Amino acid sequence: MALTMSDVDRFEASRSRLEAIAYRLLGSASEAEDAVQETFLRWQAADVDHIEVPEAWLTKVLTNLCLNQLTSARARRETYIGQWLPEPLLAGDPMLGPADTAEQRESVSYAVLALLERLSPNERAVYVLREAFDYPHREIAEILDITEAASQQIFHRAKKHVADGRARREIDEAAARRIVHEFLAAATSGRTEPLVRLLTEDAVSIGDGGGKVPARAKAFEGALAVAKFMRGLFKPSKAKQALIGGSPEVYVTTANGDPAVVAVVDGRVVGIMCLEITAEGIAAFRNQVNPDKLERATRRWAAADHGEPLLSAF
Repeated sequence: MALTMSDVDRFEASRSRLEAIAYRLLGSASEAEDAVQETFLRWQAADVDHIEVPEAWLTKVLTNLCLNQLTSARARRETYIGQWLPEPLLAGDPMLGPADTAEQRESVSYAVLALLERLSPNERAVYVLREAFDYPHREIAEILDITEAASQQIFHRAKKHVADGRARREIDEAAARRIVHEFLAAATSGRTEPLVRLLTEDAVSIGDGGGKVPARAKAFEGALAVAKFMRGLFKPSKAKQALIGGSPEVYVTTANGDPAVVAVVDGRVVGIMCLEITAEGIAAFRNQVNPDKLERATRRWAAADHGEPLLSAF
């Protein structure tokens, strides 16, 4: 049956929340948008006058669509070229969702989104709905067709998995930004030693090129290996400029609430490097250079005021 304008408005009132849930579940903005659009089609085909709680109905439909997507995504990622990383979202993107509590901010951090890939689809759904959106276990149980006790058990298990991967104590935002600036100064110095001093002993660097931009299939591990890679990455090179279509400008910003370095060529975001900074030093670099996962960031970049670049070429 045809939707009335009131029915459409009820859906649109939930769209931003649905997109934020889908993004956390899928790690992809484009896939999140598709899942929300499919949810709208299901809403359009339903007898909406008999849906008592539209928000609950929409959340259940969306979550189950995402669970199906996650199951098929696991099979696709087995053939993905190189490392797979989530799609980063720049500061201010509404798809990042609520950020009122430390738990909500943490749940969408790039490091946690990467860790969520280790969870089963059900664990990921329970974790996201509970930690990021504060759904009670009773409602989560209804959404996933499980018992309330099962929801609680799954949540505790998922939270432990995430906590085990985030064992270090983080530092405040101002200190983190200072360290990013120190990192860029060290990376462009041409020397390895200043970089090593900024890293934890077990630092890692992971890159996602999706087979479209060169990125090492295996992560760099250890402070020295990561420092050597970063020194080379920030060394001026005509070959690199030819690969990305010009000389990049480099900015310091945030992505998914984490400190980030953004490389831009002629208004196009060509790389986002998310840094995981702890009290012991920089523990991880997660570098997204797959152009398919930078399209939304490029659109957001064009619409935002980002100031002057920190570096004009490398």
